[in-house]
Amino acid sequence: MELGAPEIARLGMGRLNAARVALLGTLRVDGSPRISPVEPYFAAGQLLVGAMAWSTKAAVLHSTVTGPDSGEEELKLYGSALEAGQDLRGKAADAWWQTWPAEKAAVFCLHIVQVVAIEWDTGHGLMTAHQWSRRDGYSKVSRTYP
Repeated sequence: MELGAPEIARLGMGRLNAARVALLGTLRVDGSPRISPVEPYFAAGQLLVGAMAWSTKAAVLHSTVTGPDSGEEELKLYGSALEAGQDLRGKAADAWWQTWPAEKAAVFCLHIVQVVAIEWDTGHGLMTAHQWSRRDGYSKVSRTYP
């Protein structure tokens, strides 16, 4: 994604690193939705999230927003999660799971297939959506709001 949409990568990495917490949207076994807070980490060019081993998290990652009119950028990542190998887990040196036994912390590498990054210009009532997908590449659209 960094090669196909460097502007989104810059916005997204900045947002996730600033907040250090993101919301992971998943589906339960019965199909009902669930939102869970996670700590995203970047290691060896990969985006990692960890969960307690008995958890079932994977699907959509959304950056946190601290207020309704904050003007903070938003980031939505769509894709799947695969369990990260021990070597990749170890490259996130400051990750919480480093102090846990490996069998008690499941670590996932996110395979991103679509990204939407939203920038808000609250002073001018302008929203800019940066979009990228493996299929369609990069696009940028601006519109006024509300």
